[in-house]
Amino acid sequence: MPPLPAPDVTPPALHIEALQVTGRDGQVLLQVPLLDIPAGQSVALRGASGAGKSTLLHVMSGLVRPSAGRVVWGNRDIVPLSEDARAAFRRQTLGLIFQDCHLFEELSAHGNAALISTFAPRITRASLREHAKTWLNTLGLRQTGTRPVSSFSGGERQRIAVARALAASPPVILADEPTAALDRANADTLGSDLVRLASKGGCSLIAVTHDATLAALMTRQITLADGKIVEDSHA
Repeated sequence: MPPLPAPDVTPPALHIEALQVTGRDGQVLLQVPLLDIPAGQSVALRGASGAGKSTLLHVMSGLVRPSAGRVVWGNRDIVPLSEDARAAFRRQTLGLIFQDCHLFEELSAHGNAALISTFAPRITRASLREHAKTWLNTLGLRQTGTRPVSSFSGGERQRIAVARALAASPPVILADEPTAALDRANADTLGSDLVRLASKGGCSLIAVTHDATLAALMTRQITLADGKIVEDSHA
């Protein structure tokens, strides 16, 4: 494996306190009195559909603002931040992997993986593009050329999404069902790659998953039901 770019900063610990997310009808969708995730852990968020896993992940990322509570990364509570400030926090701190990839179909694999370089200061653009190429190579996507990602398989598209999330060497990776759309063989390969690469890159990894094989690779499993944490186990 080639040398992998390390995060620019130490992964921040996550502290969640008195968290509540309420729907428009007043129904409580998520309630977490206290949750601490130390820096550098790999954590699987598990539970049935509708248990609140993705909502919790989106709150962690700042994509959803809770009705009450604190979400503190390091020493920074992201809840009171403006939308622009939360977006800046995501760019600086998080690598996001979405279930449906959210790729730009007309761009190449490298164009998608290096997308963050478009919005970065000019001085860092070349290194970000090189980081993206490193991750694509590491994930088995060498010599993809200028093919648009619309021509890639589901497994390849997921790998491109992983490379994009890791291109900026984020200290934290948040993933929503990263293996859900894959067959068993590709899911096993991508899952093990993701955990291994996050570990070697020095990142924290928090992933929503129904995949027991992926969850078993991680150091901690948190299970939710009806919007509450019902089990928290460590490997």
